[in-house]
Parts: sequence; C-alpha cells; structure tokens
Amino acid sequence: MDLTKIRSQFQKWDISKIEFPKIDFSSLKLPKAKLPPLKIGNLTAKIPIVQGGMGVGISLSGLASAVSRAGGIGVIAANAIGMIEPDYFKNGVEANKRALRKEIRKAKEKGSNGVIGVNIMVALNDYHEMMDVAIEEKADVLFLGAGLPLRGIPVDRIRDAGVSIVPIVSSARAAKLIFSYWEKNYQTIPDGVVVEGPEAGGHLGFKHEQIEDPAFRLEKIIPEVVETINEIGKRNRREIPVIAAGGVFTGSDIHKFLKLGASGVQMGTRFVATEECDADHGFKQNFVNATKEDVMIIKSPVGMPGRAIRNKFLSDVHSGIKKKFKCPWQCLESCEADKANYCISIALNNARKGNMVNGYAFAGSNAYRVESIVPVSELVNELKLDYSNVVEKSSEKIKSEFELIKKKLVRLKGEYEYVIDQALTQFKEDYKNSIDKKSEYIKIEIEKQKVKIASLKEEFLEGLGNLSLLQNEFLTVTA
Repeated sequence: MDLTKIRSQFQKWDISKIEFPKIDFSSLKLPKAKLPPLKIGNLTAKIPIVQGGMGVGISLSGLASAVSRAGGIGVIAANAIGMIEPDYFKNGVEANKRALRKEIRKAKEKGSNGVIGVNIMVALNDYHEMMDVAIEEKADVLFLGAGLPLRGIPVDRIRDAGVSIVPIVSSARAAKLIFSYWEKNYQTIPDGVVVEGPEAGGHLGFKHEQIEDPAFRLEKIIPEVVETINEIGKRNRREIPVIAAGGVFTGSDIHKFLKLGASGVQMGTRFVATEECDADHGFKQNFVNATKEDVMIIKSPVGMPGRAIRNKFLSDVHSGIKKKFKCPWQCLESCEADKANYCISIALNNARKGNMVNGYAFAGSNAYRVESIVPVSELVNELKLDYSNVVEKSSEKIKSEFELIKKKLVRLKGEYEYVIDQALTQFKEDYKNSIDKKSEYIKIEIEKQKVKIASLKEEFLEGLGNLSLLQNEFLTVTA
C-alpha cells in the first residue's frame, strides 16, 4: 500500500474549503398581498384602477381628483362637457373647450399630484378641438374611445407635452389595427390600451347579438389582446399595459383580470355611487334602487346598443313617444335623434342634474349590486381588502408548501454542517492516529462522506429551486 500517495490525496481534500450554499433564512418569506401599481408610459398610479370616463358631466373634476388622491387614475369625460356652461346651446364647441379646460385645472389642483386623465370620443365632431385642450392643459393620459384614433393625431405635440395615449377597443383585431397604423405612420405606438367588454355601461362596441355571446366575454377577449399587444411591445422594446373594462365590480374581479394578463382595470359603475361623483344625489340613488331586471340594453340615438337603467323615460321613447327637444348642435354625425325621439345629450344631462323624468342613466351590467353611496376612499379600501382576501385564500397552499421547504432546508443545513464539522473531522483524526492500520478503511469512509455531502448539497439546492418556484407562483397569484 502506497501510504505516501494516500496521504497526498487526503491532504489535497481540504475540508475547510468545503462551503455550504449561503442563504439568509430570515429573508425567506412571501411578500404581502396588495394591489400592484399601474404603469402607463412614464406615469405610475399607485393602484391598477382607472375610473371610467362618464358623460354627460358624471365624471368631472370632483370624481377624477378623488380617485387620483386614492391612488388610481381619475378621468374626466369630455363628451358634451360644455353642458355645465350657461352658453352651450349658443356655442357648443366653445363651451366644451372652456369647460374641459376648467375641469382639468380643478382636477389637477385637487388631485394631490395624482394621475388625471381625459376621455374623448373619437366620434365627436369636436374631437380634435377637445384633444387640443387636453394637450395644452397637459392632462396625464388621453383615453380615446368610440372610434379608432388613426388619422390626424398630433403625436409630436402629445409627446412634447408628456401626455400618454391609451385607445379604447373591444377586440384584439382593433388593437392590432391601431398599433400597427401608429407604427407605420407615426413611428411610435400608444402607451396602453383599454379593452372594454360587453358588460360595460353606456355605448357598447358590439352588435346586439354579441352582447350575451360567451365568445365575446371580457374573460375571452383579454388574453387575446394581451398576446397581440405583447408581440407589438417586444417589437418596440416597450411594455404596454392592457386594462380590462366592463363589468369589473370587486377586488376579486380585479384579481381575476390581472391573472389573465391585464395590468389594470377600468371601473365606472362603482364610482357613480360615491359622494365625490359629480352627478346629483338622485342620479346616484337610481343605482342604489336598481334591480337586476332594471338593467337593460337600449338602442341609442347614435345607432349603437347601450346599457342603461330602466325608467319611465326609456319606456316612453321605446313605445314611440317623442320627447320635445332642440338639437344644440350636431355633436355626432351618426346621431339620429329624430328617429330615436330624443336627444341623448339632453337626456343624459337632465339625469346628471337629478331630473330622471326627462332623462336616464347609463350603467354597467352590475349596477343592481350597488348598495349604498360611499366616499371614494372607502370604496377603494373595500376593493383593496377584497383583493387581499382573494389572494390570501389562493395562496394558502403555496404558503404551506413554502414553510415546509424552509423547515427542510434548515434540517439539511444542520445535517450538512454536522457531517463536515463532526464526522469528517473525526475521520481525519483517526487517519492521523492509525494510518498504517486503517488507511484503506478510512479512505473508503471518507469517500462515502464525500458522496453524502454531495447528495446533501444537491438536495439543498433542489430545495432552494423549489422555493424560488413557489415564490414566483405566489407572485403570479398576487399579481
């Protein structure tokens, strides 16, 4: 037996150099479940909630600033906003521009530096004028719906003003069309996209037969849009948020759509029944009093289906009773007020003022679930709590597995350190004391311990990998 060779091999294996994978066990914990922020362009809202723009005059500076203060994105609706001015029937365009300018300034002043957006309908005849005002006043975000924002967009002015652009669509096809057009003609793309499903309030971007069709549910549309937008985002090296809208009512709904790939949600109906909503108390109470049967689909004078709360006004026009009105101005080319027997802007403005006899309220499919009128801050806290509760329930199993693996890693660490610090040290002493008699036996035992150490290390690293997977799974659940 070549003892010199055995001694040399043993000395090369320096036990002191064997290191256990370093890990801070106190840092092995899951994050708290809370609503994530929403990033749009260079803006960041503290919570992923966009308050839907609601006209006529339902979401003005009062509601928008309150939502902004609560951490979401408050939105002023520009359509027929001039109706809050005394001269709207004399000069509708100028009244609209003046009112929008005032409301943006008031919202920014009261919004505590939160995010303020403006919703502008592409179908409006004064669409470009309203967009100019929003750009001049440096609204944080422009939400462009009721049409495709393609031609005539002052992109350079928008970018210079630091304004983000978010079109509102109802399909992946429409989103692709808009983004591809912008890529080709403006050499840039919008900063996000709102996807509005058939359960939204107001005018719907769907045919009547599609509204109840499962193939057009928001849960089906969102993943399709996310896939389309992610491809476009990669091509442009940008992350483009997709915002789910239409029928979003609870924190549980928010969680559902974030899991489907959306970055945020848009909510309108929930914010109507808030103290800060700019409509009359009677308008808000209409939501509290509504039953499920009261929420109905109507044919709007603008030629599209819409969702509203049933009342005598709608029953009258449906039965053919003509409501006397004088068209202020042709605010929409597609408007067929004469055929519909009423002016929609006047009707909605009457409702805003609490005159439900001569108007009606647009509302989402869940309007009947509204139980009371609350402050915006209380509503947002309710949504946060509901979201957290859903996440906690969804993550209980993950948290349990996580803790079991942590305990296993602690045990492995102890066993690993014992083998190195105790067993192998003893073998080394035995080797020194009786090398002539036991050298071959000790060499075999040392090799066994080396194999055991390698096995322990492999098991430990596998545990770390599983822990990392669970952390990622938890983050997906809490997204």
